[in-house]
Amino acid sequence: MNILEKIAAEKRRETEERKSLYPTKLLERSIYFETPIVSLKKYLSRTDKSGIIAEFKRKSPSKGMINAYASVEEVTIAYMQAGASALSVLTDEAFFGGTSKDLITARQFNFCPILRKDFVLDEYQILESKSIGADAVLLIAACLTKNEVKTLTGFAHSLGLEVLLELHDESEIGHIPGENVLVGINNRNLQTMQTDVETSFRMIGRLPSGMVKVSESGISNAEKIGELRAAGFQGFLIGEYFMQSSDPGARCKELTINLKQP
Repeated sequence: MNILEKIAAEKRRETEERKSLYPTKLLERSIYFETPIVSLKKYLSRTDKSGIIAEFKRKSPSKGMINAYASVEEVTIAYMQAGASALSVLTDEAFFGGTSKDLITARQFNFCPILRKDFVLDEYQILESKSIGADAVLLIAACLTKNEVKTLTGFAHSLGLEVLLELHDESEIGHIPGENVLVGINNRNLQTMQTDVETSFRMIGRLPSGMVKVSESGISNAEKIGELRAAGFQGFLIGEYFMQSSDPGARCKELTINLKQP
């Protein structure tokens, strides 16, 4: 059993528990069910913005603890002041040290698109995402069948949420349900847990045209973002590079400043 299979098994158990603790009727009472989303797709398509999706996460299975005591409020506000286009917030607790409260806090202090970064396997989790203020949810092709991706995408759209479908290799391209999703290429190999940005360059030519495309993981400098943008990517999800710093916002600001230099 690889790490993704372990996470999926734990997520299914956790989701069943949460269903009993927080019934869907309770989730639907959230103020965010009546609040229009802030479009991740539109923000990443804007030429006046950096395209950076700045991520808040405390730890990961591959790196262990990254930044245990970071403040969601301080870091996410600093990200946006630094020029990030959007936020990504990890809400998985067992493997990434996040909670739904982290995303709620980010929502309270920021007007920008917020991606809920988690392992979504069930429609309940999408309802939950809407209830905590997310604008978009992540679907991971490696965790889902093609039909499950289609069903979960349709359900997310019915709630007004956008979907970022994450692919890891060419075998998952067939999971793309249509041009109404954003497509992310995760540069991390699920077997070795190593990152290689060349994965994004290799795969982009195989993706349908007209879709907003995001390169994820292993990005740490303006030069590489420029190359990815020239190849056709509009979004650049960066987490560990920022969070490994004692001041993630300052590191994000440094990167966005370098992006603006000729």
